[in-house]
Amino acid sequence: MSEHENHETPESIDSKTTTLVYNQCASQRPDTLIILPMSETVLFPELIMPIVLDRKPVIDSAQRAMRAEQPVGLLLGEPSGESGHQPANLHKVGTAANILRYVTGNDGQHHLVCKGISRFRVREFQEDERGGIIASVTWIDESEPEGDKQVDARMTNLRNSALKAIQLMDQPSKELANAIQSVESASLLADATAGYLGLKPKEKQRILETIEIEPRLELVQSFMDYRLEVMRLSNEINQQTQQRMSEHQRKAMLREQMRSIQRELGEDESVAEEADRLREALDKANLPEDAAEQTERELKRLERMNESSAEYSMVRTYLELMAELPWDKLSEDSIDISHARTILDEDHYGLDKIKHRILEHLAVHKLNPEGKAPILCFVGPPGVGKTSLGRSIARAMNRKFVRAALGGVHDESEIRGHRRTYVGAMPGTIISQIRKAGTRNPVFMLDEVDKLGASAHGDPASALLEVLDPSQNDSFNDHYLGTPFDLSKVMFITTANVMDTIPSPLRDRMEVIELPGYTREEKKQIAKRYLINRQLEQAGVKRAQCDISDDALDILISGYTREAGLRNLEREIGAIARHAAVHVAEGKPGPGLIEPDDLHDILGPRRVDDEVALRTGVAGVATGLAWTPAGGDILFVEASRASGSGNLTITGQLGEVMRESAQAALSLVKARADTLGIDQDYLDKSDIHIHVPAGAIKKDGPSAGVALYTALVSLLTDRKVRADVAMTGEISLRGQVLPIGGVKEKTLAAHQAGILTVMLPDRNRKDEDDIPDNVREALNVRYISTVEEAIEVALENEPALA
Repeated sequence: MSEHENHETPESIDSKTTTLVYNQCASQRPDTLIILPMSETVLFPELIMPIVLDRKPVIDSAQRAMRAEQPVGLLLGEPSGESGHQPANLHKVGTAANILRYVTGNDGQHHLVCKGISRFRVREFQEDERGGIIASVTWIDESEPEGDKQVDARMTNLRNSALKAIQLMDQPSKELANAIQSVESASLLADATAGYLGLKPKEKQRILETIEIEPRLELVQSFMDYRLEVMRLSNEINQQTQQRMSEHQRKAMLREQMRSIQRELGEDESVAEEADRLREALDKANLPEDAAEQTERELKRLERMNESSAEYSMVRTYLELMAELPWDKLSEDSIDISHARTILDEDHYGLDKIKHRILEHLAVHKLNPEGKAPILCFVGPPGVGKTSLGRSIARAMNRKFVRAALGGVHDESEIRGHRRTYVGAMPGTIISQIRKAGTRNPVFMLDEVDKLGASAHGDPASALLEVLDPSQNDSFNDHYLGTPFDLSKVMFITTANVMDTIPSPLRDRMEVIELPGYTREEKKQIAKRYLINRQLEQAGVKRAQCDISDDALDILISGYTREAGLRNLEREIGAIARHAAVHVAEGKPGPGLIEPDDLHDILGPRRVDDEVALRTGVAGVATGLAWTPAGGDILFVEASRASGSGNLTITGQLGEVMRESAQAALSLVKARADTLGIDQDYLDKSDIHIHVPAGAIKKDGPSAGVALYTALVSLLTDRKVRADVAMTGEISLRGQVLPIGGVKEKTLAAHQAGILTVMLPDRNRKDEDDIPDNVREALNVRYISTVEEAIEVALENEPALA
């Protein structure tokens, strides 16, 4: 059964219906009532309400009560599926009611008009052979205390609130106000007020079950206070909406009149139409108050301009940009740490520490989205995956990804934009990319931040200080916009090859994450998982038509490339894929599996010589380790002697620091000549020449000190340096070996060059964890604290043969 409250009077029912009217005696209070279950209706005593019946058992029960001229009991409950209401699902307190009218309509619906008599409580439900519900009941006495000041005060307060609510209705009813005004019974006032309040059925049932007068008045008053506040706010909102609508209609009418005047004067209508289009787009953009005021001023200027004016296009372009910027559009973050870990593992092999730090960053952002997270800066040589890490972070967060290349930028306006007073003004890179993203919280990668320049037009690195400061970028001021734009929701990530060229204030705003490079095994796995598939797909070749064996990959990595990243390796794989494409395009089946012997025909001779046997064939040559922006590298130090007067010549385009290291190494050799077994007169009558090959490449830094000292001792004692040893470390005049940087990069370079023993300063033991496990296992790492230990490890015991 379902029934619906209907506030129409009984007379409003269709006149064609058959009507029977029964007037029962209000004092008739039997011990047993026929129960009519209600799903949505709660009737209060003394109130009249129409009810619609649409279930046969309930219709039969209502007709039986009507014929017997007995009252019915109305109980609220939840229906149990198709079987309808069950006694167990009904409330125990309800209202007994007389059926004033029973109506059967032409549409087959059955209507009751009932008047409440009194509250009752169910003692026990009884079985009804006819399928209805019968209950033995106890009638609830609702006598009111006389002369109770608390009750009188609550009645007065509730009556006033009810009259206020009637006045706030869309169509205030004088009859209802008079009825409320004339009620003298506290019980009837509470019930009548609850009856027209528009409460939910469960809230009405709660009032019905509150028997005591004072608590019932208090409960109805609480509902009335809430209803009054809702009605008051609703009226305020309606008034504001109508005011805005009337203002909008007034402006629309004025614009239409202006267009009519322009038509009469024969002027062009396109300016007004364009202004209307822009105004509509700006309204949809939900601009902040300051920006809205500025665009409205520009719109009014546009409406007064001629379309052929030079300034017209500038103003229109500015307004179009303001309408397209995502002032209030945010991508919904979807951060699942397990899913993010899966994405990072799918997109990148290795880089475990970097991945762990990124997951920490995402976890903090998930738990505290409003927090000021640090700006991540990925530092490492080219081709190690810095940019692709940014793309993976965006994919893990379900955000848009945009990047801006800062290499070579030397004008502040590239970041902050040009002022609109200049011809050809445009917004800066930041705002342009935000516009492209279409959302105010993309992952924004600032590439090559170490290659920013400075000129007479300003310092772009200084302009980035505001962009990358979480406490300031919520009001970033682009000169072109002329109004603040909120960048606080943007996740900025920067990349760099070296940190030295980044200004310290800018560096201080970023958290550095180093990506030093890949080992041979990591390169091999990345090539097998990603690079080969990507290059074959670009060449239009299937894996079954061309593949590269593991042995061929090893030769590619060691014989054709020597780099920290992967770009050159991918180029060589791309050349193999193109070679296969030629075969396939000619109708051949393809080269199939590429073996080491095939590489010479496809790529030519090996480009990287095996220098292990060549580097130390004579005394006076030592192998050092160097750090470069492209990763680690091996460095040869050569020393030769000629008769002379003790002069020192240094060549190889060395920086000032490295020259000083060479001077310090020679001074140390002279101071320890007796200990090393070098004749002092022989040393004084010798001119020493130190040369570092690859003279076209500038070299600097103190970490070659040990290699310089070892080369000099090897030359003057005629003992060769062991071919499988490489070294790094700064020296002091007291013979101590001082710590250096770039341990991971240098050890990776030694491993790739075939070195077996690496000498590191003893104070660099703390950096041992940075060395990959497979590299640490392949190398014999010797930690030294003095130059004597270096000589003992590096030099062969027997003098070199003449």
